[in-house]
Amino acid sequence: MNALIIVDVQKDFLPGGRLAVADGDTIIPYINELQSRYDIVVATQDWHPGDHGSFASQHPGHSPFETIVLNGLPQVLWPDHCVQETDGASFADKLRTDKIGAIFRKGMDKRIDSYSGFYDNGRLKKTGLSGFLKDMGVDEVHVCGLAADYCVFFTAMDSLSEGFQTGILLDATKAIDPRQFESKKQAFLQRGGQLY
Repeated sequence: MNALIIVDVQKDFLPGGRLAVADGDTIIPYINELQSRYDIVVATQDWHPGDHGSFASQHPGHSPFETIVLNGLPQVLWPDHCVQETDGASFADKLRTDKIGAIFRKGMDKRIDSYSGFYDNGRLKKTGLSGFLKDMGVDEVHVCGLAADYCVFFTAMDSLSEGFQTGILLDATKAIDPRQFESKKQAFLQRGGQLY
């Protein structure tokens, strides 16, 4: 069984959003087309409280994209984004959602960020995604969505660590920093991942 994980295709990550990924909207038609090729389709959704610790607004004197230490972990400070129950946290209007069998929300604990769809950044709490996929008999996972160098990458790396054959679908993801994604792709390949 194979599964497609659609990572964070939410309005705040699209052009005009609070943390827009350049050309992030251009991958949506391809993601919609891909879904019919998979036995299982799931999605992740960034779902932050308004006072999340990863928001620069919570740290006076600091600006977005600075790095601080938050509860013992390096933390990039972001513009407020994907706040629970806001329009920016909702899925893109053009994203097909009728095939999505389950949605896994992340980033709800204000004390720690959560890039991966499997764990928070400290690997303290599971989202339940791994157990769901294993219960469904999935052995191969392909990851797409936003953003390539953060949530897609960390979801794919954790998928490998959970024992799934894992690939990143390059035409169905966009990076915040494409140069950073180049080095992360190499790390993913070295761990046994595939790029498609």
